[in-house]
Amino acid sequence: MGTPQHVEHGFGPVWNSDSSVLVLGSFPSPKSREQGFYYMHPRNRFWPVMSAIFADDTACPITDDGIGTSPRQLLEARRSFAIRHRIALWDVLESCDIIGASDASIRNPVVTDLGSIITRSSIQRIFTTGAKAATLFRSYAKPRLDEQGLDIPMTALPSTSPANAAMRLPALIESYRSIAI
Repeated sequence: MGTPQHVEHGFGPVWNSDSSVLVLGSFPSPKSREQGFYYMHPRNRFWPVMSAIFADDTACPITDDGIGTSPRQLLEARRSFAIRHRIALWDVLESCDIIGASDASIRNPVVTDLGSIITRSSIQRIFTTGAKAATLFRSYAKPRLDEQGLDIPMTALPSTSPANAAMRLPALIESYRSIAI
């Protein structure tokens, strides 16, 4: 399976003062760290789900020739999408020991300071993507937010990772609809 490596997050949150929803993963995958943005594995269904629930396909652009856009254009399209729809993106952890992209292998987690953006935004709800993100949030981030007097409700959503292949795209879309409300 491999040896755990200590890994730093590598890129910051996406948000602005108008962000009303915070979507948290556990920790970025190697592909996301390589590209410096959230949910960048080509088979991760996060962006197709977001496109569906907001009826906005700009997060999954395809050019007229059907090839797609450059990685930089895709990253900027997704950043703009999140800001336009008042979604903040971040992860529960800023660093950890991990084997590849395996959330189950996470050890020695260091939690992100979520309060730093919550207090400077309009965030009213938090959503976690996947069981591990929810567990890490409850164990590490929620107590820190409580200490800061920040009581933001959290809803656990299923993982959009290709590892969660049992959950089909229509079911994911239905599960994520509450983000757009």
